[in-house]
Amino acid sequence: MSGVQGLRAVRIRAPGRISIEQCEPPQPASDQVRVRLEGCGVCASNLPVWEGRSWFSYPFECGAPGHEGWGTIDAKGCDVEAFTVGERVAFLSQHAYADSDLTTADALVKLPSELNGQPFPGEPLACAVNIFRRAQIEAGQDVAIVGIGFLGAILTALAVRAGARVVALSRRPFALQLGERFGASAALGLAEPQSALREARRLSPAGAGYDRVIECVGSQEALDIASELTGTRARLVIAGYHQDGERRVNLQQWNWRGLDVINAHERQPEEYVRGMREAIALVVEGALDLKDLLTHQFPLEETSAAFDVLTERPAGFVKALVLCQ
Repeated sequence: MSGVQGLRAVRIRAPGRISIEQCEPPQPASDQVRVRLEGCGVCASNLPVWEGRSWFSYPFECGAPGHEGWGTIDAKGCDVEAFTVGERVAFLSQHAYADSDLTTADALVKLPSELNGQPFPGEPLACAVNIFRRAQIEAGQDVAIVGIGFLGAILTALAVRAGARVVALSRRPFALQLGERFGASAALGLAEPQSALREARRLSPAGAGYDRVIECVGSQEALDIASELTGTRARLVIAGYHQDGERRVNLQQWNWRGLDVINAHERQPEEYVRGMREAIALVVEGALDLKDLLTHQFPLEETSAAFDVLTERPAGFVKALVLCQ
């Protein structure tokens, strides 16, 4: 195993407050590899950690809850045969706001040479690919996507690529432009939700709603809007991360329309690994362009600024990356 001189890791000590700590480099167990990180994406699901919620305990472990890392293997355990030191990888872990992190060999995906020099937060890309698979979108369908950020933009592109017609709905004017850039036939602002709902229904076939509706926000309001947009025998796909407790649903409406309701969050690592492989293939073949999605980059020492921009979501913002090298 090769050595690493020192290790910097972000530690979220309290809501809105981090420190950069010097730690001993983690040593891989027999079935693990150590990845020298190039960077880690900042997930919207981390925002409640930054803002503070009653169900979190502080301080967090060093590097947590970073889980969108990529980098180069610099050490491995004696039982790891499928990977070698020096290979560039995307991977699953939970402590990737740091210079190095550990993961198991079955949570790694090799990055091909076509992606050399490119940031590649594999986990959220896998998430988007997996949501698309669960949505079962087909050519000729009408699709509404509520919330156009990183996930919503990718899902728009994938649905259009599959031959569907997409209507995008979002609050931010920039997000609406992004939805159109990724192929949406119409983009509707949600500043006045009832007005947007009426227009979206008007744009659906015979005003009867959409075959597929994907909710990408994670709020009660977005779930309500998505439900309203469904047609009879539609599939309602919940892609937003609802982590703040219970939700209210109009079960009479869901019943009457005969909806298939899909919670599209995977929990099996092998499904994420499969999604990462599929995302790599999409990027390599040019079907998915990341340059409009990975919009803000910060050095590890400025991780707090990355969380701030995620909170504020200024015009032009889609996803922030924390870079470690």
